[in-house]
Amino acid sequence: MGENNAQIGGIRLAQFIQNIDDYTPTIPDDVTTYHLNRAGFDTTDPRVIRLISLTSQKFVSDIVGDAMQQCKMRSSSQNNKKGAKDKQYCLTMEDLAAAANEYGIHIKKPHYFS
Repeated sequence: MGENNAQIGGIRLAQFIQNIDDYTPTIPDDVTTYHLNRAGFDTTDPRVIRLISLTSQKFVSDIVGDAMQQCKMRSSSQNNKKGAKDKQYCLTMEDLAAAANEYGIHIKKPHYFS
């Protein structure tokens, strides 16, 4: 059975690599390449660049999703008289900082902001 799982995993990896060639991530390849070069990483393989772009996109998406959950919890704890249909959420710095803190990113407002 171990060989079958390895074959299935190999097929999935091959399909993923094929699909990544056709996928255009939200973060452009040039932006990812620029930041990779600034960090000392140099590659000419566009699949590696797209893979890093895709991972970065997922990371940002996870943080924003967690911030949305923070916002929903905060707003549910407040007693609103609006109906469920009228709720609109707004990403606040406090929600974003709380969500990012879970990922080891510490965000602090500068002291000159009120």
